Amino acid sequence: MLRTHQLRRVYRLGGAEIRALDGVDLEIRDGEYLRVIGSSGSGKSTLLNLLAGLDRPTEGRIETPAGDLGRLSRKELAAWRSRQIGMVFQTFNLIPHRTALQNVELGMLFAGLERRERIRRATEMLEQLGLAGRLNHRPADLSGGEQQRVALARAMAKGPRLLLADEPTGNLDRENAEATAGFLREMSGRGVTIVLVTHDAGLATDDVHRTVRMDYGRIVDEEERA
Repeated sequence: MLRTHQLRRVYRLGGAEIRALDGVDLEIRDGEYLRVIGSSGSGKSTLLNLLAGLDRPTEGRIETPAGDLGRLSRKELAAWRSRQIGMVFQTFNLIPHRTALQNVELGMLFAGLERRERIRRATEMLEQLGLAGRLNHRPADLSGGEQQRVALARAMAKGPRLLLADEPTGNLDRENAEATAGFLREMSGRGVTIVLVTHDAGLATDDVHRTVRMDYGRIVDEEERA
């Protein structure tokens, strides 16, 4: 589904050069559940942002069904994200003055769906995640675990082919972290391609098909599930 070739992302801070990614070759197979682990600063989130088309590589290619992401226009990248990608962030990124239902519905705004269909899908996904009684609550009125479930619903309601999850359990207690891991396991079982970025080497250990370890912007180890 995706393939990177000698992917590099270099930032300049004053006179210093920071190599966030330094020559990453990675293939992500259709329907795969891939876990990317590594300490803070290893390049995990940078890689995820590049795969989502939120940032552009300094060098290298990101080959996708839509073309090389580094060569696409801003409009083409927006289409890639709206139609193909679901994203889950550690900080949830919910709109504070919108309800749970509105947050999920707005996540489908650019996917070309009519409003009635957006509301139907949003309601269905929130109910599936156990939030039937919280549809009209704003983020401030929800617990951390409930906010994360709204974020998951928003990512999945439009039916993406690829789910990118950036430390999705980093701000959750163990019970909610396990519930989130269970939802990701279910989505993988439905054939959704998942890339999970985490510093927690124990998260989703038995669920993923492959684990990639990163350090200093490079892939240093790779392990297939037996």
